[in-house]
Amino acid sequence: MRTRMLALTSAVCGAALLGAAAPPASASGSAQEPEADADAGVVTAAQLLAEVRACSRISKGRYRTDSGSAKATVPVCGTRDAVFWKADMDIDCDGRKTRACNRKTDPYFLPETTFQNSRGEPLDSAALPHVVVPGPSKVWDYRTSGLTGGSVVAVVYRDRVRYGVIGDTGPTGIIGEASYAMAKTLGIDPDPSTGGAESGVTYIAFKNSRISPIESRARAQSRGAALAREFVGR
Repeated sequence: MRTRMLALTSAVCGAALLGAAAPPASASGSAQEPEADADAGVVTAAQLLAEVRACSRISKGRYRTDSGSAKATVPVCGTRDAVFWKADMDIDCDGRKTRACNRKTDPYFLPETTFQNSRGEPLDSAALPHVVVPGPSKVWDYRTSGLTGGSVVAVVYRDRVRYGVIGDTGPTGIIGEASYAMAKTLGIDPDPSTGGAESGVTYIAFKNSRISPIESRARAQSRGAALAREFVGR
C-alpha cells in the first residue's frame, strides 16, 4: 500500500494511545452479516456530492494523499452534521490475518487496528468496509469533530455510495484510505500492494453516529442510509 511506510509507526502508536475496544454489545452482528441492497431506495451519489460541493474548512492545514506527494492539497471540511474530504483511496489491509490480508499480500501488513471489534479483536479489513482517518495532530483531531471508532461513513466513488465505519487511524499527515472490503464494494481494485484509486473518492463521516458492534455491516448500512437521507434533506 502506498502510505504504509509512514503508517507503521503512527498506526502502532495510535493504537496504543487511542485504540479502545468497542464495548461488548448484546447484538450479534458481525462482518459476515448479509449486506442490505445499497442501491434500493437510498440517496444517490449525485445527491450526496451536491451537498459537499463547497468546503468550510475545519482542519488547520491540508493533507497529502500519499507519502511521496510533493504537496498537501486535501482539506478536511465540515457541516453541521458531517465531516468530509475528497481524496484518493489507498488500501488498508491491517487487522485480522486472512487469505486476502497478510504479510504475503501486503508487505506492510500489521496484525492490528486502532479500533477493535466487540470481542476485543482487530477488525477484519477483508470483510468489514471501513475508513481510515489520520491520527490526531495539530492539523486536525477527528475526536473533536464528534467522530470515533464505529462512526458511520458514506463513501462515494463515481455513481456508487457505500456505507461503513471509521475502523483505523493512519499517518498524521496523510488522508485517503479505506479497507480492502470497502474498496471491493465500490468496484475499486482492493489489492493492498497495487490497488486503490488515484482520485475521485469522497468520504463523508457523520458526527455522533457511532454504531455497536462496530463489525455489524447491517447496522452501518441501515444507519448510513438514514443519515444520508437526513443529510440531503429527504
